[in-house]
Amino acid sequence: MAEKSFKYIILGGGVSAGYAAKEFANQGVKPGELAVISKEAVAPYERPALSKGYLFPEGAARLPGFHCCVGSGGEKLLPESYKQKGIELILSTEIVKADLAAKSLVSAAGDVFKYQTLIIATGSTVLRLTDFGVKGADSKNILYLREIDDADKLVEAIKAKKGGKAVVVGGGYIGLELSAALRISNFDVTMVFPEPWCMPRLFTADIAAFYETYYTNKGVKIIKGTVASGFTAQPNGEVKEVQLKDGRTLEADIVIVGVGAKPLTSLFKGQVEEDKGGIKTDAFFKTSVPDVYAVGDVATFPLKMYGDVRRVEHVDHSRKSAEQAVKAIKAAEGGAAVEEYDYLPFFYSRSFDLSWQFYGDNVGDSVLFGDSNPTNPKPRFGAYWVQGGKVVGAFMEGGSGDENKALAKVAKARPSAESLDELVKQGISFAAKI
Repeated sequence: MAEKSFKYIILGGGVSAGYAAKEFANQGVKPGELAVISKEAVAPYERPALSKGYLFPEGAARLPGFHCCVGSGGEKLLPESYKQKGIELILSTEIVKADLAAKSLVSAAGDVFKYQTLIIATGSTVLRLTDFGVKGADSKNILYLREIDDADKLVEAIKAKKGGKAVVVGGGYIGLELSAALRISNFDVTMVFPEPWCMPRLFTADIAAFYETYYTNKGVKIIKGTVASGFTAQPNGEVKEVQLKDGRTLEADIVIVGVGAKPLTSLFKGQVEEDKGGIKTDAFFKTSVPDVYAVGDVATFPLKMYGDVRRVEHVDHSRKSAEQAVKAIKAAEGGAAVEEYDYLPFFYSRSFDLSWQFYGDNVGDSVLFGDSNPTNPKPRFGAYWVQGGKVVGAFMEGGSGDENKALAKVAKARPSAESLDELVKQGISFAAKI
């Protein structure tokens, strides 16, 4: 049983881990001071690529093309880059025990890793239908997408079942993006979700109506208001049918499940203060335990502009929270301080020829503006959310770079709005004037 000691350990192998490592390198670390420990076999990478370019039938994205930190236009950190920067990259290593009081981590192989400062960047894991006891959910070709191994299994299934029938369970990010990817690969695709419309945590009924009609026109069948209640399998164990709660049965060669995720915090239960399903932090991502920080999906942090605490599952926050934590650590060592994290919520997605961005908060009344006709070759429309007479959120499909920057600006400024009708009339020009 080996024991190693480091000044800093980043635990995790996703986006936050990569961006934290990059920031340490920027700030300056001595060789041997920093280790990144990941259970995955590859260096940290930009996870959004897995549900987009990785699944394309032609010109598909592959590593090393999307290692961190290319997603934000930064340096690509290849495995050898970590070594060159004096960072020890410890891959294929699952940590099974964390003792925050003793400042030690223990791997499945029994190796012990000691640290002075720990950054928890363990991210999330997918919710699986087997977790809910759904009958037949362990059949082959019922697939999930979180890590690159999952994506490789999906690529293999797409090749093996070329032009077959796919059922996508879930109507959120993964459901929409993977339905599009499967359709592009000429699968017969059916989406199933229990809510009254897709992306209900963000989209209004009007926005969702556009995407549902667009997807239907692309050949995706959509079934709302029910869930997968069971699966039947072929004699070889591969999934054959999806049984829906409403009594319908769907044939399936592949099933992809995207019904949410949960933060990976179990290693730290009872050792650190938690809130809203995550590890509670301050505006510098310090937890309740000295010298322990939490970033990305696992962190429940103060959302300064709304006077609230939230946990945010999105790549933009994963990048920025990791950078903030490292800046705070290094500043404190020099007796200085950094500004509090002041995050503007940002979400985006790309599928088919569509591309949307959202900034701010989707609360209050909402209004739609622009051309939301799904039959148009280049639809371009948006929405504002207004609460207390102020614009608090902004969304746009098909916006230009400048228009998307204007969305961010208006959501940050939260200007007064004369009336909802006036917002509809002005459209994107309202944001452009801020």
